[in-house]
Amino acid sequence: MSTIAIDVKDLTRCFGKLIAVDHINFSINYGEIFGFLGANGSGKTTTIRMLCGILAPTSGDAMVAGFDVSQHAEDIKRSIGYVSQRFSLYIDLTVEENLQFYGRIYGAPENSFEDRIRDVLRMTGLTPWRRQLAGELSGGWKQKLALANAILHRPRILFLDEPTAGLDPIARRGVWEILYQLADQGVALFVTTHYMEEAERCNQIAFISRGQILKIGEPEQLKNEVSTNLLEVECQPLMKASHLFGQLPEVAGVTAYGTTLHLNVRNSLAAEQAVVRLAQKEGIQLTSIKSIAASLEDVFATLSEEHHE
Repeated sequence: MSTIAIDVKDLTRCFGKLIAVDHINFSINYGEIFGFLGANGSGKTTTIRMLCGILAPTSGDAMVAGFDVSQHAEDIKRSIGYVSQRFSLYIDLTVEENLQFYGRIYGAPENSFEDRIRDVLRMTGLTPWRRQLAGELSGGWKQKLALANAILHRPRILFLDEPTAGLDPIARRGVWEILYQLADQGVALFVTTHYMEEAERCNQIAFISRGQILKIGEPEQLKNEVSTNLLEVECQPLMKASHLFGQLPEVAGVTAYGTTLHLNVRNSLAAEQAVVRLAQKEGIQLTSIKSIAASLEDVFATLSEEHHE
């Protein structure tokens, strides 16, 4: 049996003259968590719709669970699970009733039906709430119910589109603990997220912008490979400084982080000197300025800036 869950080669989708996804390539193994990162409109959702057999590619090839997306869409739909950021189950049914209803739609075998429901309730921690109406659950428990529903038919590939959007940190951690369990069981997980600390949890990450994949690799590998010089500047007033520092020729980009700014610079020494001079001239109070290692968000910002030049 192949270890490759998803294999994508030059996958492209056009809407008229608009190229939504532009000749992308990647592969995902079973048991791997693959992070797919990009801004709204970058091509993430279009890619997922093609891989789930919902949208036909304009050109290129993709194999999902051993099935060609262009020829075996229905086989793919039976082989995968899907979790969206919006809760789409029935709020006037209990947790257990939702699972029973969708389990029969998925065609789960009757002889193991109740065992499967017990298994997913136990994995997601929902057993104490099995008779509670879905609409009465908190956001975190609703998302765990959506996850339980998506894995009820035991798919080997799971797509998760912003699965923790709007959840508090504790609820997000709970969802990720379940995802790790699934990966340990050999399930391939395709995850889109806006949270860079969640991207750090993935085995492999792909950054997509304007339909093109900018870079693919392990989180640490990407942070080491992407050529960027970063200065962390603590100063006040922050947004005035951000606007002014961003106009310096030595600065390629500025991102605010709490009470500090991260400056993507071409030459650290020259940029530091230019920042100090401008701060003195404009009455900006500098508390500290130092070189730092890149975070994943810095990597994404750098890649995006280079791609858009």
